[in-house]
Amino acid sequence: MNATNPVRTSPPEAVGDLMSYLDSSASPFHAADNARQRLLTAGFTEVDRRDPWHELPQCGVLVQAGALIAWQLAPEASASTGFRIIGAHTDSPCLRIKPRPDLQRHGWRQLGVEVYGGVLLNSWLDRDLGIAGRVLSHDGHSTLVEIRRPVARVPQLAIHLDRGVNDQGLRLDPQQHLTPVWGSGRAGNGDFESWLAQECSIDAPSWWELCLFDLQPAAVIGADASLLASGRLDNLVSCWAGIDALIAASNAPSTQHHRLIVLNDHEEVGSQSASGASGPLLEQVLERIVTHLGGSRDDLFRSLAHSVCVSADNAHAVHPNYSERHDPEHAPLVNRGPAIKINSNQRYATSAESATIFEQACRDASVPSQVFVSRNNMPCGSTIGPLTATRLGIATVDVGVPQLSMHSARELCGIDDPVHLRDALIAYLSA
Repeated sequence: MNATNPVRTSPPEAVGDLMSYLDSSASPFHAADNARQRLLTAGFTEVDRRDPWHELPQCGVLVQAGALIAWQLAPEASASTGFRIIGAHTDSPCLRIKPRPDLQRHGWRQLGVEVYGGVLLNSWLDRDLGIAGRVLSHDGHSTLVEIRRPVARVPQLAIHLDRGVNDQGLRLDPQQHLTPVWGSGRAGNGDFESWLAQECSIDAPSWWELCLFDLQPAAVIGADASLLASGRLDNLVSCWAGIDALIAASNAPSTQHHRLIVLNDHEEVGSQSASGASGPLLEQVLERIVTHLGGSRDDLFRSLAHSVCVSADNAHAVHPNYSERHDPEHAPLVNRGPAIKINSNQRYATSAESATIFEQACRDASVPSQVFVSRNNMPCGSTIGPLTATRLGIATVDVGVPQLSMHSARELCGIDDPVHLRDALIAYLSA
């Protein structure tokens, strides 16, 4: 029998670029900084929230810790011109290193960690883990840190000491069972702070915000090369698609609306932060843009009434081993396009109006689309969409690339769908 591989529709250069972004964005701070670098290379100009915005660039980018906002202003816009917004988030569930992490137990050196977000705990066992994030010195200087070599590991208990694990299931206590080892020996072999100072080439760290990450790089998998496996697909796929879409659309300025992307941090823990979707960052930037254009408070409200937001955050693809967990008429398939996410209880912000706008963008880009609705007995999660819609009163549609293993240390999606999402977002911004 002769076997032939189906022709892949995703441009290899786009998939390779996405994989590069995934691999280099091991923390929200890196995700935001890498987005900033891409935008600066494309001709955007960086601005600072602390500066007066007397001369706002036509294409600007602002970074606040692990969050980013970038825009392209419409030429000859009025103060009440609306915005076409793409929203996503830079953070992913993980294990974060505590301020006083050093533990010595039974000949093992261990690191105290705190669970961040809704982690699929078992997926972090027996993986070689690096460290990424930022370190602050005593003078307040912030340094990005990425230690891309095996530093830590969370070892699973041998089956000989847990004979019922395969029949009764694995039960993990986050405090007791997720403490990684990072060395052996007795006390006095060097603490984490001293080791980190040497790694960062600074005298002594004052504070750090560091997470562990799986060192295995993103990979195209499958006999037909149709799947993409990586950490942090949720939600760096959407960040990449939004960045790429804004850069591509900026080559053809729109006279109808401004274009803007917002990549928030802390979505996985409720968005209640200065850089989260419930914080004031986006609202302040929108108001300052309107004010820069000579607008009043009333002009701001009119601008918001003319605006639309696409909240891009991955969706649950139907799982072949657990298909009963999905509504049979609304179960997204991989490589069939982004899913429009709907929930009548407003866990997603999609309305008939906003869904129509995104569906038209998919048609304009010749991209397939799907619809995702959870089962009535299977409550869904939420996104930055309802928060943005509630805070600003902007018509919002929730969409996302279908994936498996959401919130695992390593997730899985179709190789075509990230590019489908990017192309639909380009059409949305260009309408």
